[in-house]
Amino acid sequence: MTEREEKPKPLTKTIKPATPLSLLHLTKYRALNSTREVAVSDIPMSSEPLIPPSDALSASHSFRRCGEPAWIFEELPKATIVSVSRPETGDISPILLSYTIELQYKQFKWRLLKRASQVLYLQFALRKRAIIEDFHDKQEQVKEWLQYLGIVDQTVMEQDDEEPDDGPVPLHHEDSVKNRYVPSVAALSIIRPSLGGQQSIADRAKVTMQGYLNHFLGNLDIVNSQEVCKFLEVSKLSFLQEYGPKLKEGYVMVNHLSNISQDSDVSCFPCNWFHCCDNNQKKVWAVLKPGFLAFLDDPFNNKPLDIIIFDILPSSNGETKIYLADPIKERNPLRYTFKVSSGNRSILLRTTSSAKVKAWVTAINEASLRPLEGWCCPHRFGSFAPIRGLTEDGSQAQWFVDGQAAFEAIATSIQDAKSEIFITGWWLCPELYLRRPFHSFSTSQLDSLLEEKAKQGVQIYVLLYKEVSLALKINSLYSMRRLLKIHENVRVLRYPDHFAARVYLWSHHEKLVIIDYKICYIGGLDLCFGRYDTPEHEVGDCPSVIWPGKDYYNPRESEPNSWEDTMRDELDRKKYPRMPWHDVHCALWGPPCRDIARHFVQRWNHAKRTKAPNEHAIPLLMPHHHMVIPHYMGRSKEIDIDEKKDEDKRKEIDIQDSFFSESPMQDIPLLIPQEADGPVTSNGDHTNLSENSPLLSQKLGHETLVSDSHMKGFQDEVVPLNLGAQSVVDTLDDWWETPEGTNDDTTLEYGQVGPHTTCHCQVIRSVSQWSAGTSQPEESIHTAYCSLIEKAKHFIYIENQFFISGLAGDDIIQNRILEALYRRILQAHKEQKDFRVIIVMPLLPGFQGGLDDGGAATVRALTHWQYRTISKEQHSILHNLEAKLGPKTHDYISFYGLRSHGRLYENGPVATSQVYVHSKLMIIDDRVAFIGSSNINDRSLLGLRDSEIGVLIEDKEYVESLMNGKLWKAGKFSYSLRCSLWSEHLGLHTGEISKISDPVADTTYKDLWSATAKENTRIYHEVFACIPNDQIHSRAALRQSMVQWKEKLGHTTIDLGIAPDKLVCHENGEIKTIDPIERLKSVKGHLVSFPLEFMREEDLRPAVIESEFYVSPQVYH
Repeated sequence: MTEREEKPKPLTKTIKPATPLSLLHLTKYRALNSTREVAVSDIPMSSEPLIPPSDALSASHSFRRCGEPAWIFEELPKATIVSVSRPETGDISPILLSYTIELQYKQFKWRLLKRASQVLYLQFALRKRAIIEDFHDKQEQVKEWLQYLGIVDQTVMEQDDEEPDDGPVPLHHEDSVKNRYVPSVAALSIIRPSLGGQQSIADRAKVTMQGYLNHFLGNLDIVNSQEVCKFLEVSKLSFLQEYGPKLKEGYVMVNHLSNISQDSDVSCFPCNWFHCCDNNQKKVWAVLKPGFLAFLDDPFNNKPLDIIIFDILPSSNGETKIYLADPIKERNPLRYTFKVSSGNRSILLRTTSSAKVKAWVTAINEASLRPLEGWCCPHRFGSFAPIRGLTEDGSQAQWFVDGQAAFEAIATSIQDAKSEIFITGWWLCPELYLRRPFHSFSTSQLDSLLEEKAKQGVQIYVLLYKEVSLALKINSLYSMRRLLKIHENVRVLRYPDHFAARVYLWSHHEKLVIIDYKICYIGGLDLCFGRYDTPEHEVGDCPSVIWPGKDYYNPRESEPNSWEDTMRDELDRKKYPRMPWHDVHCALWGPPCRDIARHFVQRWNHAKRTKAPNEHAIPLLMPHHHMVIPHYMGRSKEIDIDEKKDEDKRKEIDIQDSFFSESPMQDIPLLIPQEADGPVTSNGDHTNLSENSPLLSQKLGHETLVSDSHMKGFQDEVVPLNLGAQSVVDTLDDWWETPEGTNDDTTLEYGQVGPHTTCHCQVIRSVSQWSAGTSQPEESIHTAYCSLIEKAKHFIYIENQFFISGLAGDDIIQNRILEALYRRILQAHKEQKDFRVIIVMPLLPGFQGGLDDGGAATVRALTHWQYRTISKEQHSILHNLEAKLGPKTHDYISFYGLRSHGRLYENGPVATSQVYVHSKLMIIDDRVAFIGSSNINDRSLLGLRDSEIGVLIEDKEYVESLMNGKLWKAGKFSYSLRCSLWSEHLGLHTGEISKISDPVADTTYKDLWSATAKENTRIYHEVFACIPNDQIHSRAALRQSMVQWKEKLGHTTIDLGIAPDKLVCHENGEIKTIDPIERLKSVKGHLVSFPLEFMREEDLRPAVIESEFYVSPQVYH
């Protein structure tokens, strides 16, 4: 190979200033180039200019060069002149005409109102850009020619493999320059004098403007220039489907971002003299979307400098109506300002005219208050989120019972993640194994799964509750440090800062995992130690197979002082049982998932602004918007809709859901979320919504159970509550015919994973200013609980970690769930109808210490408040019901717990422990279910305290069942979940499901459920005399029992959980000894009675000598 044929190696040298010689050659080159006598193939290529361009030049030196932002438009948009208008003055000059332009790009449509002067300004900008481009191209060619002649040192140069041997080709051909050129004659016609009537002038102007638009809209280079993108009001966020339809965009001025970067173009020379401008103002590109307003550095940057997420506005007082955006009158007439207020934030924005202020204010208010989402209006129960699933929008749910099933599903979803993972919880352990036995799934630790996805580019955001370390030992600081070491794509925030936020008593209690905005896991399970469990609820694991190290967990016995050495045991497995953990979790798909993700984003951004406002590594997040592409825009399967049957319904929805004029709904299609197993399609069933949804067809009631201020402003534009006297659901009792698609209940399986069902879903929560940055507290969980109980027809089933509530007139406990239950039971008694309320809860609070221990004041305080709600004193529900109903009270309401037993190791001692009920669940009439993180106490329900989130699921698919002896269409989700729970609690097998199909009948409620609980309770007392029980009424009796059993056994647990080696029993007048395990074989399932008489003689509130006495009682309830 000759020297000429060798590929030159890249060289990097400093470019020297241009010399007179180089300028001479530049002149010669220009002359040669003008006569086209220089062979372009003889001019070498180079990637750097000979003379570095100025800042002004570099900002716009090419329509699209290496290093410039990627194109916004991937294909050519279409533009149509809709109308032409002129000012009301008599002047008919074409320069004063305004043009309404409708543009379409893919499935997005928007309208612009542009004056002729703005179009001319665009032409000047494009012409200037073309001149600069042409100069730059020739500069590049001169530099390459000079380098080829050896006059100028060669800089970095790389030759393409496909270039000819006789030299490189120039950067641009003449044709490419022409392609970027918009002839001025095209714009001149816009301002030519026109003669004739007004209509003819408008018609000719419309044709002329259309011709001009066709010039630059026919070339991708021009369309993607900064000048045209600004003119068309588009940005990198405009056409991203996940953020919703394109609304208003443009430059505005803000001053709260001035500390981020200073824009030199903000102030002008005259304003520096006359102080008309505020130097703290920063010019940013504002992007309005249906759920938020984002601020970008420029249209080509999709990373927000700030974002305002729309939230429920405060209720209007009197004649003053509160809006999201309002114009502001400034003293300086040259300032045009408007204010945007959402949550606890209020931002002033400035623009260049009063017309632009009006346009922005109108667009923002219409976007925020539009139907469907209507993020600034409260929906049913006062929730921030609307009811989903009213149409075939992909809303689906699936339940999981206990940690084994839920953790397996979460692990699988994490492994399938493609873009983003959101995680938040009260407690998170990075070393938690999501699959067991852990020896067989060594890579199933949470941190290992997250590391694998982070390395693949998945962005992971973890929001941890920052605990008060003196009160809790969950060590979120260790968890954060461990997570941050995984990968740079893992971001972690701990919140709140207690002193800065002045929040000491309350916690973030939600448990969420959100994957790619497609699937969300919600419920009672934190990703932490002690939560993994199986339906058997084993008490022992020695040697360690299922629960390694500190995952062998019993907070009643001991709380670890450190979580760092996770594989080291905290408890002696041969002496102490673990505390089994019962929980319920749920997976959601479709719009409900996006609503929960929006809640996470709102919390994340609030924590980011509060804790890390200047940390660029921790970004602000933008919530995704629910979009559905109709079948005509391209879907794998078209929805089959009966046109005549649904014509009126669809017209109504179209009217309610349509965007304002800038963005018609029918032109902004929305995407249905796809699942791994295929697209979500409609089954064609469009029956009356209220007919199949008991809550959708019923009113909230004339007598509210919460203060009127909580109920004001409730609205849901999609399905208004039926205020008629007769509910459609009232006829369901006599509806014997099985509807199409109804299944026989025997075809369903009742394991630990529920069926994948379509349903109505609504996300409800408890948040306030400190927890989520909202302008007012939201207690939609509390409101929903009360309304659900009030409208229950046959039975209510509750599982909850706490049960602390108050009757009307209770000045201490503020939530009114107890009052709702009390009134509903009295109503059933008055109507002489069977009605059941079943409540399953922990037998004792899951905190360290025996009830008589010196350091167990917290356990005693919680026990006090629960018994005050249930059976003690004048405030309890049983005390008040028995005063009116007598012995019949227990036909209506009863309380239960769960217990398990087993050997600690092979041939080891037999032990028992309560199964800690941690689920937060309510099922109404086998048709409606609530699953979430909220306990039944003031902390979780009032909104101002702990932050909580849950989902209300109303069935759309039904199975044949029974209710109080009559045929009943039970909801597939709710019914299967209850049957799974009851099968586990009662120890039933698959063939015995029919025994519990009717939850109200005496054969189920009395003969099976209550009888099983009583028998199990009796057996456990015979074997263990375990605590709590109805025989111990005082602390003195408790001490006596503890001493007696310790002397007898030598060792026992804090709640008397160790059985003697031999059990002495009396049979037919003879004394026999048997193995305790033989007696325990008669126990069925885990259900036991809740001991209503336990500690009835004691006041368990903290004493003056105890430090807990000086803590606010609100901490415990």
